[in-house]
Amino acid sequence: MIKAVIFDLGAVLIDWKPEYLYQKIYPDESEMREFLRSICTSEWNEEQDAGRSLKEGTDLLLARYPEKKTAIRAFYDRWEEMLGGPIPGTVKILEELKASGKFRLYALTNWSAETFPVAERTYDFLGWFDGIVVSGVEKMRKPAPEFYRLLLDRFSLEAGDVLFIDDNARNTHAAEQLGIRSIHFTDARLLRSELEEMKIL
Repeated sequence: MIKAVIFDLGAVLIDWKPEYLYQKIYPDESEMREFLRSICTSEWNEEQDAGRSLKEGTDLLLARYPEKKTAIRAFYDRWEEMLGGPIPGTVKILEELKASGKFRLYALTNWSAETFPVAERTYDFLGWFDGIVVSGVEKMRKPAPEFYRLLLDRFSLEAGDVLFIDDNARNTHAAEQLGIRSIHFTDARLLRSELEEMKIL
């Protein structure tokens, strides 16, 4: 029996894409894609999500690619421009779960400790959660098993009693290895259908 629902945030409840910013910097799409593929990569960003400071991460790239200084600095100087807003259908699901009072609600997110306060100020629905565990604060991130266990232990949850929702199959697979039932999120309509089938909505 599901007693708690754990949400990922980015690309599930919050639309965050570096492309929103970098299409302004690189009008040529192929040039933008190459920059994000080879310089400000998702792997590089994940190190900040795991606790490395924004300054250290930025300085590392500046030393390697000084000719890209403006574009590299923009990643965090203009980070808010990567926010596309809430994902309405999923936020509505969260709202309905909160209103039902049947489940405890948590978030487990890979997010820099330095940028997460911006999201908290921007999105009121983050206040609906009973607890949020942020990778940059804890200095560990999904899909590390200890990150999931940290949330379970902190909020006195059993793996078999929770449902985890994440847009990254790597992360849902890791959760399932720990006995956590998971949904690989692709869009809000399908999520609603799956939750209705599970009698959660």
